[in-house]
Amino acid sequence: MKIKTGYLYHIKDDFFNIVNDENLMSNHERGKKSLRILQLRMKIYYGLYPLSSKVEKYKKIVDKKSQKYGRCDTILIREILGKDSVILIQNAFPTLEKYIDHTHLLDNGKPAKIVESLKEEILSKFKYLLKLKSKGINLFFVDIDKIKKQMLDEIYVTTE
Repeated sequence: MKIKTGYLYHIKDDFFNIVNDENLMSNHERGKKSLRILQLRMKIYYGLYPLSSKVEKYKKIVDKKSQKYGRCDTILIREILGKDSVILIQNAFPTLEKYIDHTHLLDNGKPAKIVESLKEEILSKFKYLLKLKSKGINLFFVDIDKIKKQMLDEIYVTTE
């Protein structure tokens, strides 16, 4: 399978079992595998952002953060595949290609992807959150450094 940035993917359950981070969002929502947007492609691992259909729940959170801080950089509510969806940048995580189960397909059989401007907006917000993290302000829910190390360790163990 050819993995491309900006496309929607489903992640294998094995990833969640191996990483075992209680702050990772469930891999299933309403009986179906949850969608993730592939945003970053590093040399050997990928960065993904969970999506949620719980727009009303997260709209309240976004409104509360916006009132308190004047903005919300951790959650975006944007149209994806013709309906409002929640992009949880705060729940971003790295993974390996072997844990990407399959590309989400549209009814016509084509791979689902997001528009370029949204891809750029997500990346900009993610880089901003990484910059804050480097200054000691961690707004990520999962331990992305620990997961990244675990993924890299897995690569080095299997290649030795």
